[in-house]
Amino acid sequence: MSGYKRKSWREKLMDSKDLPRVEAIKPHQRKVWGEGTMVIPAPIEVDEIMRAVPYGRLVTINQIRAALAKKHGATSGCPITTGIFAGIAARAAEEAAEQGEKDVTPYWRTLKEGGVINEKYPGGLEGQKARLEKEGHAVVPKGKKLVVKDFEQKLADV
Repeated sequence: MSGYKRKSWREKLMDSKDLPRVEAIKPHQRKVWGEGTMVIPAPIEVDEIMRAVPYGRLVTINQIRAALAKKHGATSGCPITTGIFAGIAARAAEEAAEQGEKDVTPYWRTLKEGGVINEKYPGGLEGQKARLEKEGHAVVPKGKKLVVKDFEQKLADV
């Protein structure tokens, strides 16, 4: 594979392939995801929601999924692709920051359900914790995880 150039995170973020796409939830998925339809979003759609979360506010991945479902008239948003694309958005933001850009997606404001910090984002748990505390959030341990204390009161409208 000589000559193959790996895509940058920002290129991956802009590569929508054939997305977004709304599909019927398949019978074998209904036990977990329920009946109806599921939107498989484009990566940039996930980034747009994450980017819109203002300083001092937070969003959960499930809020993003719900917003995407509403936008596309689907019953739910795909949890797998939404999570993957949030990770791509985070890495694209870090890539942009490393190249001197100042206005990057504030990915550290996107939490897992329950206010849990995403350890897979750039900087890991400690990096997210530092950024969240800098914005005035209290981060506390909960078992082996770190959570934003009283995160429910700081959720943005998406």
